[in-house]
Amino acid sequence: LIEKEKRQEQERLARLGKERAERERIEAEKLAELKAKEEEENKQLLLLAQKREEGKKRRLEQEKANLEARTRDDLRCPIVVIMGHVDTGKTKLLDKIRKTNVQEGEAGGITQQIGATYFEKKTLLTQTEKLNETEKFNLTLPGMLVIDTPGHESFTNLRSRGSSLCDVAILVVDLMHGLEQQTIESLTMLRKRGTPFVVALNKIDRCYDWKTCKDTPIRDALKVQAEGTVQEFRSRADSAKLQLQEQGVNSNIYWEMGDEDWTNSDFVPLVPTSAVTGEGVQDILLLLCQIAQRKLWRQLMWCANLQATVLEVKAIDGLGMTVDVLVVNGYLREGDKAVFCTLDGPVVTEIRGLLTPPPSREMRIKSEYIHHKEIKGALGVKLIGNGLEKVMAGTPVMVVGEYDEEEDIKQEVMSDLSRLQDKLSTDKKGVMVQASTLGALEALLQFLREETKPPIPVSAIGIGTIHKRDVTKISIMNEKGAPEFATILAFDVPVERDAREHANDVNVRIFTADIIYHLFDQFTRFMEQLTEKRREDAAGIAVFPSIVKILPQHVFNQKDPIIVGVEVVEGILKVGTPLCVPALGGLTVGVVTSIECNGREQETAKKGTSVAIKIVNETNPTITYGRQFDASHSLYSQLSRASIDALKLHFKDKLENEDWRLVVKLKKVFNII
Repeated sequence: LIEKEKRQEQERLARLGKERAERERIEAEKLAELKAKEEEENKQLLLLAQKREEGKKRRLEQEKANLEARTRDDLRCPIVVIMGHVDTGKTKLLDKIRKTNVQEGEAGGITQQIGATYFEKKTLLTQTEKLNETEKFNLTLPGMLVIDTPGHESFTNLRSRGSSLCDVAILVVDLMHGLEQQTIESLTMLRKRGTPFVVALNKIDRCYDWKTCKDTPIRDALKVQAEGTVQEFRSRADSAKLQLQEQGVNSNIYWEMGDEDWTNSDFVPLVPTSAVTGEGVQDILLLLCQIAQRKLWRQLMWCANLQATVLEVKAIDGLGMTVDVLVVNGYLREGDKAVFCTLDGPVVTEIRGLLTPPPSREMRIKSEYIHHKEIKGALGVKLIGNGLEKVMAGTPVMVVGEYDEEEDIKQEVMSDLSRLQDKLSTDKKGVMVQASTLGALEALLQFLREETKPPIPVSAIGIGTIHKRDVTKISIMNEKGAPEFATILAFDVPVERDAREHANDVNVRIFTADIIYHLFDQFTRFMEQLTEKRREDAAGIAVFPSIVKILPQHVFNQKDPIIVGVEVVEGILKVGTPLCVPALGGLTVGVVTSIECNGREQETAKKGTSVAIKIVNETNPTITYGRQFDASHSLYSQLSRASIDALKLHFKDKLENEDWRLVVKLKKVFNII
């Protein structure tokens, strides 16, 4: 029997051993398979990265070759943007520039482009004809593109893969009012970007007794004015020059600038204009052409590298989602494989159509768009393709050429956005920022990070309209214990109604504004109120550190309440501070209920001051000066762990370094860990 059991046991063990060996073999096979798969994947990734790098290298070489192939004979249209304060007449001036010969019932050669007005060369020539009789300027530009977004803050932030889109600007100044806040902001922005500009001193027709000379060059108009009118214009122009001088800008009326002023790059020409009656509009156009040809020809040489930026994305009946693109350099062709940037990653789509509106601007009928096979920069164009719903304004557009690696192009298109996302608040606590374009978002983030004290942390970004899902996304800050960051800062974007309602339900604030500064002001005001409220709530817990010495010759009342004169030896003594005597085993003397200095009540007493204080002890009203304690004992603020934490959280800026050193000293006195 024992033999039988032994044999059975051996068989069982042998069986178990076999099973185990089999299991181990399967495991090993699986592991090997996994390893092989991983290696294959890594190899593929390496190959991809290698291909991407090769593609990038090829692309950069091609771009370099294209840059070297540029010539001064082949210039592109300069891109002009109009800036200035509200009500200085920017839009009127733009209309005036556009409609210079609509009277003949024909907007000759001016096509209303997408997001920009395009002037053909012959139009520029006819519009500046009269002035050019005296100027004798040889115009070689193919035309001019004026951006239709007067005063658009975000336009100056429109950048195309790192370089600013606008070549030259018109800064409109109201001759009657001089420089105003927004004008100064625009000025700072232009100088920071190094964009050349001319100043239009608008509303010259408001000068006393001005005789209208419709659409003439400004010098001809000034010749027929009365002496008094010219004098008024002169004095106003001089005061504008002075104000510009205060901002560090040298300027002069453009026909009075000497040759060395023209060569001196920081000299700004002033052009008196009237947007209503059209005097001086010719001068501005010719001046812009002169600046473009004399100073900017290097950056205006047309280049085959595609440089294009999304202006806006909108749905159009019969066409679906379209993207308005400003093509600065290079070509866009129908059938190109274009790559766009969205928050969810790159989108690759075939260009199904390139449209521009017809020359006559009034037509808004969809069938009237003109189709193009190819577009050469600089031009504004409407692009049709699939999957463009989430494309973001202000991001670059790139095309995958026959020698390009798609992965490289995708990475390049996303580079601006990835850079921004890398800079987001890493501690995952912060507000949400939503802007109309990538450039505006960039400017806003930079402003919040660098120009605000203290910087405002940002945890999420978005572009375009604010939806309910955005509100839900940021409402998590309430749960993270940072309710002040359950906030959306919306710059120049609409907010959906259900998003607003949802925001009220989940306690999220949405601040909206069209000017960055206003947004910042709203948020700072809110933060200040919040900090103040928190301080009030914490005032009961927070105890400021102090050591006071009783002045024995100034004891006014010995008990209930104790009123004595003291000198603050260290720290800050505040009303509400509990005092004790550590030398007597931490004897609690009471709470300071009032502080007086020279008969005046005050909230605090700083180091080195002598004041009278009233001390009340509700738990032990019999405590008496001279019996339990006297002037030989210093009184200390009674600190606890909770009071120190409250100080750190809410009153950090109220304490100097030496006060914090005192806190450390008192921690040892009270054995606080």
